[in-house]
Amino acid sequence: MSMERYEEGPLLEALRAGEEAALAEIVRRYTPYVGAIVWNILQGKLSEEDAKEVTADAFYGLWRNAERVREGSLKGYLASIARSRALNALRKAGREEPLEEDAIRLTQPGPEGDLLRREEHAALQRALDSLGEPDRSIFLRHYYLYQSAREIGERMGIKRNTVMTRLRRGRQRLREELVKGGFSLDPEDLGDV
Repeated sequence: MSMERYEEGPLLEALRAGEEAALAEIVRRYTPYVGAIVWNILQGKLSEEDAKEVTADAFYGLWRNAERVREGSLKGYLASIARSRALNALRKAGREEPLEEDAIRLTQPGPEGDLLRREEHAALQRALDSLGEPDRSIFLRHYYLYQSAREIGERMGIKRNTVMTRLRRGRQRLREELVKGGFSLDPEDLGDV
């Protein structure tokens, strides 16, 4: 039976049940996305073969930990595991370079987390939607595709310093929108602003 017609929920259920067809469908759907994240982190520091191996390893990690993935968070989970596996590969090869780290942290892990994280995700999405272009694209490229400021600048035809300034202003704008939405943030929650 083809898995193509399945939405994320039934696809995850099939994956948790150990159905290899579900994993094959997820690989088909998300390989370009996961591969882009891996390649953006590795940035040519490792071979193309290494990048393919890291990408495959990310899907293997999903297969082994399918029970941890909640409906609606598959893409985010894949991004997280792809990023982690790519950074591990750089460390193993002794080629790790610090990324521009200023990750968004709203909640800490805990038992109340699922509902709160869904609410925060919705609030963050609304805040992202409030950013105008090109700020929204810059923000998504940096935080979701893990592109560096240099790479974003090259791809969008703007200076690296301009990208950095727009990221800083975007974080400030997101902070304001989230606080306006009722979320209290520690000063470090959106990185350096």
